[in-house]
Amino acid sequence: MSSPQAGERVGFLGPAGTFTEQAMLSSSKREAIEPVALASIFETIAALREGEVRWAVVPIENSLDGSVSVTLDLLAQEDGGVEVVGEAQLRVRHSLIAAEPVALEEIDTVLTHPQVPGQCARFLRGELARARVLPASSTAGAVRTVTAEGRRGTAAIGTLLAASIYGATVIREHVEDREDNETRFVWLARDGEPAAPPLLASREGGGDEWKTSLVFWGQGAESAGWLVRCLDEFARRQINLTKIESRPRRERLGRYMFFADLSGRTGEAAVDEAIDGLHAICQHVGVLGSYRAAEPALR
Repeated sequence: MSSPQAGERVGFLGPAGTFTEQAMLSSSKREAIEPVALASIFETIAALREGEVRWAVVPIENSLDGSVSVTLDLLAQEDGGVEVVGEAQLRVRHSLIAAEPVALEEIDTVLTHPQVPGQCARFLRGELARARVLPASSTAGAVRTVTAEGRRGTAAIGTLLAASIYGATVIREHVEDREDNETRFVWLARDGEPAAPPLLASREGGGDEWKTSLVFWGQGAESAGWLVRCLDEFARRQINLTKIESRPRRERLGRYMFFADLSGRTGEAAVDEAIDGLHAICQHVGVLGSYRAAEPALR
């Protein structure tokens, strides 16, 4: 694999100050990358496919809210053109942020991403019970808006990174309900150019453990025992599945695709044999990538 050059462009789900940017910066050699903020997961992956960036970083799974469906759907496309080459885990910490110092009782409006209120319910219902909560496209966008408008009674729930970037004031840190809220992010590269991303030396996958991500489906899914036969390809080879879930194929009801993460990498005999076994059962089998498993969540 070729070595990354200093200043390689890395697309991420923006705007500046998102958890995705935080995960990207925390897991990589900052001097080796040039962050490029993009407006959506779709645009981030599109920029990678079109060669506008060398790598892309997008969220794929949250410990509380589950998988990020748009990421899975884009990776599952048969002509997707990208593969997973790395991952990072980030501990999600929410902060209440305003344009200037303000008392909690003065806040009547809170902006944040729609997923966040459910993760900060105790704080919002308890200490900001009178405030209305309005949706924003992202937590970083919420902080940017609150700072730009400068209205004293409006605050945002977002990241410390966003507060620093936009010159905002942190009113309260750690307003999340749970300390174990974590998000998993994946580093993507174009098919045929799977250069390892410039991860920090101490975080290049947490040692020698590898993961392989797959997507598969088939007409046989309508017959009894089909999924069991698929899973048996791994079980009888002692391959551990660390995740499996289904997503609709956006056809008629009852048509699903299955995503699986397994311990091991392509090139290992057992893994290759299991994938070959899937090909004999399934209409489609896609290897989304083999990559070093991430260390525990970044704090």
